[in-house]
Amino acid sequence: MLGAGWTEAAALTAAFVIAVLATPAGISGAVLLLPFQVSVLGTPSPAVTPTNLLYNVVATPGAIYRYWRQGQTGGRLALVLIAGTLPGVIAGSIIRVELLPGPRVFDLIVGAALFPLGAWLAVTRPGHAASVSRPVRLPQRVLILLSAVVGCIGGIYGIGGGSILAPILIGTGRPASEVAPAALGSTFVTSVAGVLTFTILSVHHPGSVAPDWPTGIALGIGGLAGAYTGARIQSWLPEALIRRLVGVLVVAIGVRYLWAGLS
Repeated sequence: MLGAGWTEAAALTAAFVIAVLATPAGISGAVLLLPFQVSVLGTPSPAVTPTNLLYNVVATPGAIYRYWRQGQTGGRLALVLIAGTLPGVIAGSIIRVELLPGPRVFDLIVGAALFPLGAWLAVTRPGHAASVSRPVRLPQRVLILLSAVVGCIGGIYGIGGGSILAPILIGTGRPASEVAPAALGSTFVTSVAGVLTFTILSVHHPGSVAPDWPTGIALGIGGLAGAYTGARIQSWLPEALIRRLVGVLVVAIGVRYLWAGLS
């Protein structure tokens, strides 16, 4: 754990760098900050989950605003994702506090799902995604159900859900320019709901259940600047590069969860 003052400085710097790298792919970066919080900042569990969600609340508006300025809103896709992730994150927040003080099983499940998906995105030929004439459109009911499951996982771990939804949607052939604002919009709405849920639960539960507000706000400020920067540079990046970026990030996330689950 860092000393007073250094915790916030380290949180702000790390969040900025991670958000710049993750935002063009529609990932807020919270999933990469989770191990950083535990190992470096010393955020206690389960407070690390709502603190991560607080990061999303503060950080994602920068990217959402920048995408809106660029004419990218996510459209109907954003509404469909929110319809699933919103109830999912509330359920996941309750499960995290009431039933799952230990994360090992979900570490293994999330890692096993993300690692092969990220590897597939990372090794696909650069022109492969662009050569697909028509993306594979998941039925709306399936997409809402998938979003609900992802939202539940997000409520348990504080990862918003974009880190899982974005690679799936990009993998089906949807352009990153559509997926990124939709996934981040969903992440913002569900993170607000998650922070409120954990705050309410903390009233009736002993221990570290509420967000660590100073750390979460410091992370969010760094992420806000980084997310705006990442959204600004997205239009300059080739679609294939964004696809590779998603793949590498997801593989790293998957390895982290698998390692934690097996440790």
